[in-house]
Amino acid sequence: MRKMRFAAALLVLSIGLGALAPASGVYAEEKSKDSGSKAAAVDLAPGARSAILMDAGTGTVIYEKNSHDKLPPASITKIMTMLLTVEALDEGRLQLTDKVRTSEYAASMGGSQIFLEPGEEMTVDEMLKGIAMASGNDASVAIAEKIAGSESAFVDLMNKRAEGLGLKDTHFANCNGLPAENHYSSAHDIAVMSRELLKHERIIQYTGSYQDYLRKDSAKPFWLVNTNKLVRFYTGADGLKTGYTAEAKFCLSATAARDGLRAVAVVLGEPNTKTRNSEVSGMFDYLFSQYKMHTIHKPGDTIATLNIAKGVKPQLPITAKESYSVLLKKGVAQEGIRHQVVLQEKVTAPVAEGQTVGKLVVYQGNEVLKEYELKAGEAVPKAGWWKLFKRTAGSMFTRD
Repeated sequence: MRKMRFAAALLVLSIGLGALAPASGVYAEEKSKDSGSKAAAVDLAPGARSAILMDAGTGTVIYEKNSHDKLPPASITKIMTMLLTVEALDEGRLQLTDKVRTSEYAASMGGSQIFLEPGEEMTVDEMLKGIAMASGNDASVAIAEKIAGSESAFVDLMNKRAEGLGLKDTHFANCNGLPAENHYSSAHDIAVMSRELLKHERIIQYTGSYQDYLRKDSAKPFWLVNTNKLVRFYTGADGLKTGYTAEAKFCLSATAARDGLRAVAVVLGEPNTKTRNSEVSGMFDYLFSQYKMHTIHKPGDTIATLNIAKGVKPQLPITAKESYSVLLKKGVAQEGIRHQVVLQEKVTAPVAEGQTVGKLVVYQGNEVLKEYELKAGEAVPKAGWWKLFKRTAGSMFTRD
């Protein structure tokens, strides 16, 4: 990617006091000194082989323990399976009412299952229930075959998506997490996947349900009970995925929302379900009791105006497509938080929708807390020569 050149004269929007520090780092990379160092003295998951606690909104890491160790993820693998499924739904490549036929191979999966019969059909909606709540290995393969034609082709998509998310500790060999050679992930990577999955709000309808039915009106109704008991017993918990194999031990990627915050906690290699659930609950308690969210811009806020050379329109408002926020320790004065908008020096049409045109940098004093990419909210085609001529001529006659 071509290196962005920034204007000598920066467009600055600031709150608070103090001199502006130069922007640095990678877009959307969390810089906060509170993103782990202050929580590091507290061992929030002593029973886990690997763990991480992350704020889902900003990606701030609050606590981590061996978070990049490559370990067997067991059924937490299905987070990526669900991510590819909801992305297919959101893109219109799949509908919830579409029928999914069960192959003999899908029906042959052992371990956790919803006992699909070869040739049996269920809707995408029902298959998602079976994956999210009952951790169905058979349902996972069936949906993989529906989306990609075969499980192996789907696994290729999983690995490609992991690469796109920048995950360095992950490689998939199947779509359900059954023990396999060269199948591994890390607490860090699973948290990133989980955060990405949570951007698709529909998934909570499945992962947040404690019980439901499949084949309800048939002769063989199947009662679903969520394998993640925190959904029932921890206030605000609504996902995401449990896992267990003899090698991986007890694993969990969990999420909970409270007081405007959403936490993601991942533990791998726990000795039993009681310890797993207790330590994840403690991680949630720590984040909700010790941190607060400070919002810089709400969705829809106008952040800046971008000048565009040779475009059908000379200017384009840059608006917030999401909440731009930073996570702060409770007791930290908000007066020290300020932000700065840095736009590209010269943007010439055509401009593509979603094209990066600058960044929003959030500071605490002179320290960078967070950087957000700013993108064009719409496409701006190049103007024709006649429009450019009239614009130039008009500017000539309106000069002082």
